[in-house]
Amino acid sequence: MSLEKRSLIDELSSFDSGGFLDLGHPLLNRMAESFTKAAGIGAIQAVSREAYFTAVESGSGSTSENGASKKHHHFPDLRGENNRKSVEALVKSTGKESMQWGLAAGVYSGLTYGLKEARGVHDWKNSALAGAITGAALALTSEDHSHEQVVQCAMTGAAISTAANLLTGIF
Repeated sequence: MSLEKRSLIDELSSFDSGGFLDLGHPLLNRMAESFTKAAGIGAIQAVSREAYFTAVESGSGSTSENGASKKHHHFPDLRGENNRKSVEALVKSTGKESMQWGLAAGVYSGLTYGLKEARGVHDWKNSALAGAITGAALALTSEDHSHEQVVQCAMTGAAISTAANLLTGIF
């Protein structure tokens, strides 16, 4: 029996078409797969952002006028008293960001699927409503959310998802 050589493209295309999870209902499957994929992307994004800021900080050695080192990274707790505290902070912040990305993808995917099934059509209205609810949900995951921030994120989510729906097929 010979092992089949598969490229990364082959793996990704089979991942999309075959589905790696069966929860018994297409809605649940779609939400779980979207959550998992986006959570992975969120984790990669969080770790790569921290790696970038760490490299920039250590490479530039820039200091402010009072001699204190400038902190440009997104997660201020990552510079702990020792490496263990820094790793713990990185894991915690990466997990949080993964959950936020996964939540956004899972909610959006589930809403667009549910609205399509309920209304019998997939159009810009479904995308706008799903984007608005997803934007509001994402805003609520931030530590210091305000009414204005929730409304702004809902409007932004609706606008982006509507534009994406309307532009589908043009490019």
